[in-house]
Amino acid sequence: MASSESVPVASPGQAHRDAVEYVGFRVDGQAVVLNLSEHRRLSLERSLDLVNHSPSGFEWGYSGSGPAQLACALLLDYYDDEQFAREHYIAFRNQVVSQLECDGAAACWHLPGEEIDTAMPTLKDDVALPDGGRLSPALPENWRTVSRPDRRVFQRADRDHYILLGDGSDEWLVVLCSQGDRAYPAPLVHRTVAEDGDVERVIRELAEECNDLIEPPEGEH
Repeated sequence: MASSESVPVASPGQAHRDAVEYVGFRVDGQAVVLNLSEHRRLSLERSLDLVNHSPSGFEWGYSGSGPAQLACALLLDYYDDEQFAREHYIAFRNQVVSQLECDGAAACWHLPGEEIDTAMPTLKDDVALPDGGRLSPALPENWRTVSRPDRRVFQRADRDHYILLGDGSDEWLVVLCSQGDRAYPAPLVHRTVAEDGDVERVIRELAEECNDLIEPPEGEH
């Protein structure tokens, strides 16, 4: 049985009182997202200051780097709360942004603010072992557990790197990988662990190894 934790409802201080609507479309193939209510373009740079998944721009309609950047930007713009956006943008991407499609005569998608408010309490971060137990390694502060429908995932918050955990007949496979836009994860490092081995320790080691090997851009700390 998979266990889950629901994302808390935004507090009154976080809730957006004015009617807000976002719209996404393409111009010469480039994804463009507007805060339609305030007649301005959604800021990529502001979201990149929080998490760096897709410096080249936003995307939607699947789970990947571009949609992760858009999910962060939407939550940051709508709630104006960096901590709230950082904690919940991956689950928001998986459930909401991955489902956005440019359809209809206007070839665009619309996302009203009230739909964001409605979605937030329904988001879940699921990580379960086959026996129903929770796997909760003590990760570095820039790593967190995130939700995927078919696997256990631990994600580096400031880069698009993941640790995936898979179970075989008599061992665990722990893989550090990089996710590119519209691409399957590219394995970087992997470890195999005996079924009764210390899986949490290996996950922690890979997270720390990733932090040590991948230097942040100049000016980031």
